[in-house]
Parts: sequence; C-alpha cells; structure tokens
Amino acid sequence: MASVSDQDYRISEHASPTAEDISRFERVRRRHVGRYVGATIVVALAAWIAVAFARGQIEWSYVGQFLTARTIVLGCANTILMTVLAMMLGVVIGVTVAIMRLSTNPVLNWAAASYVWFFRGTPLLLQLMLWYNLALVFPTIAIPGLFEARTVDVMTPFLAAFLGLGINQGAYTSEVVRAGLLSVDSGQYEAAKAIGMHRLQALRRIILPQAMRMILPPIGNEVIGMVKTTSLASVIQFSEIMHSAQNIYYVNARVMELLIVAAIWYLAIVTILVVLQSKLERYFARGAGKAK
Repeated sequence: MASVSDQDYRISEHASPTAEDISRFERVRRRHVGRYVGATIVVALAAWIAVAFARGQIEWSYVGQFLTARTIVLGCANTILMTVLAMMLGVVIGVTVAIMRLSTNPVLNWAAASYVWFFRGTPLLLQLMLWYNLALVFPTIAIPGLFEARTVDVMTPFLAAFLGLGINQGAYTSEVVRAGLLSVDSGQYEAAKAIGMHRLQALRRIILPQAMRMILPPIGNEVIGMVKTTSLASVIQFSEIMHSAQNIYYVNARVMELLIVAAIWYLAIVTILVVLQSKLERYFARGAGKAK
C-alpha cells in the first residue's frame, strides 16, 4: 500500500473501514515539533551572537578602515600567491609520488611510501620551522662550479613557506591521486596496452582524464584548506593575511577588529574558490551523467 508523505490518518471511534472505503479516515497533519524547536534554537543562538558582537567592545569603524589597508591587501595577495604556488608544487609532487606508489619497482614504491609517512606524520608547523632553520644543518647551498650561497640568505620566509607548504601538501595530494587512479577500471589499462600505449602514455591520455572526476573534489577542498593553512607561515614571518593583521594590532591593540578583517578576507577568497571548484567539477563530470 502506498504511503502518503507528511500525513497521518486516525480511524474514527466507531469506524470499520475496508480497503475500498477510506472515507471514514480523518486526515491529521503531522506536527513537526522538533523542526520548529530546532529552528527556534538556531535563530535564538544567531541573534544572541549578533547582539554580543554589536554590544561588545568592538569599534566597527576600525574594521572598515583596515579592511582595505595597504598592509592587509598585500597580505591577501601573498596568501593567494602562496596558495597557488604551494598547490602547484603539491600537485606535481602528488602525481609523481602516486605513480611511484603504483609502480612495481620496490625501491620507488618504498621511497614514495616513506615520503608520505614522514610528511603526513609530522606537524606542518614543525616542517615550516625546519625549513626556515635549515641553515643550522646546511650552512651553505652550492652547485659545484655554478652557484654557492649561505643558506640563511637563500632560505627566506617566502621560500621556506613555499617548500614547507608545497612539499607537505604533496603527501596528501599523492593519496588523493592514487585513490583516483585506482578507481579507474583495470580494463582501461589493458585496453591501452592492447593498442600499443606504454604505461605513462596510458596514464596521461586515458587513465588520468577519467580519474579527474574522483580527484577534483578532494583537491578542491585541499586548495580551500591551503588558503587557511598559509596562516601558519606567520610564525616564520611570511607576510600573509594573519601576519599583516598581527603587525597592525600589535601597534594599536585593536585585536578583535583586525581578526574580523582577516576573517572577512579569508571568507571572500574561499567563496570565490568554492564557485570555481563547482564549475570545474561540472566540467569534468560531462559525459558521466552527473553534470547539472
């Protein structure tokens, strides 16, 4: 018997209905008490937070004043630049390591697994500090006959953040790519081999394009995460949004106002990235019956 959504039926006291006679049923609408209670709690909580911020010791004029301050805008630009560069490095390393993990060569497989184990097993903040203080281990960096310099001069906050964020991201990206490659049916590899393609050619022209539908959503999330993760680079004096905000509120003591400014910029960047991610997902979903 088909059910009727959002409706309850109650049989009258003296009714004896049959399957053919439903006129005796009384229609009673379902009371969504839990829904109303939950909505009331959410609205009340949101109103309480809004009132708290409105009445708190926050000078909102400072938020508007510093939202477009040169230091903050420069920090925003550095955040975007570092996100792009670190993700590019992470994707290149990730794809390479994923292919190594799937290799039948035991040395390549072990090296790739060890890389993933180390960089996923240690905190990113620790890795950033290691890169920034690399001069304590390698005082000089040299290419015999071509280049030689002190490591302390070469390892700037920008380079340390780039290497730390990018190489760490590569470990996570490699697992995402490996999962995407494994999601492609093994028959695709066999078909590529049957028409004379070598392994790398098959990966580039057949396997990777199909795996992109599985790879892209988590990679998009990693990009969004990277925008926020760049804030860790403030500990090594890289001038991203958080570091710029900190430099200002150390001077004027307007901590909350500058944190709100930083939050607004982060939300703006992430919102744009979410829209771009959605468009890319629809693009790679073409032909799979998932495009909307």
